[in-house]
Amino acid sequence: MSVYTLPDLEYDYDALRTAMTGEILELHHSKHHATYVKGANATLEKIDEARENGDFSGLVGLQKTYAFNLSGHVLHSIFWKNLSPDGGGRPEGELAAAIDEHLGSFEAFSKQLSAATVGVQGSGWGVLSYEPLSQRLVVEQVYDHHGNVGQNATPLLVFDAWEHAYYLQYRNVRPDYVERLWDVVDWRDVSRRFDEARGAAS
Repeated sequence: MSVYTLPDLEYDYDALRTAMTGEILELHHSKHHATYVKGANATLEKIDEARENGDFSGLVGLQKTYAFNLSGHVLHSIFWKNLSPDGGGRPEGELAAAIDEHLGSFEAFSKQLSAATVGVQGSGWGVLSYEPLSQRLVVEQVYDHHGNVGQNATPLLVFDAWEHAYYLQYRNVRPDYVERLWDVVDWRDVSRRFDEARGAAS
């Protein structure tokens, strides 16, 4: 049976220090993200056992646990790729044009995504997604690891607003953390995801 695995980072733990310390990044990746990977694999095994035994009495809880852990794994995997020590600046090309068309301007978009991230109640994410039915970009809030927009949307850029992502460094000042994330966004990765999402939709 195939299993989920923790992806390696393409940079050192200390590489994103303009936004987060190496200690936080290491804990976030090697402990928190790894826990979601382990949880997804363990829950799949329990679902397999339930199917083999024909006992589905606990299936609802197992499905929720699986969704929680798998979504945490997926969002973190995108998050690491969205960030780069050479990031920052603004997107170019078709992604920039789509942001202008669907979200007004880069300034308006960045304010909306920052507000969505900062304003998550409890734990969650701010996310720029591509919604294929309307063929447009949308900004959404994700609570815990579950989206607040239609299931069809594909995440392109994700900002982690769980306390484990920032609290050791920024304490309870989430806006400062979010502001620094913009300095390490890898727009090449976001643009690639945008192109892939549009290609899959067509």
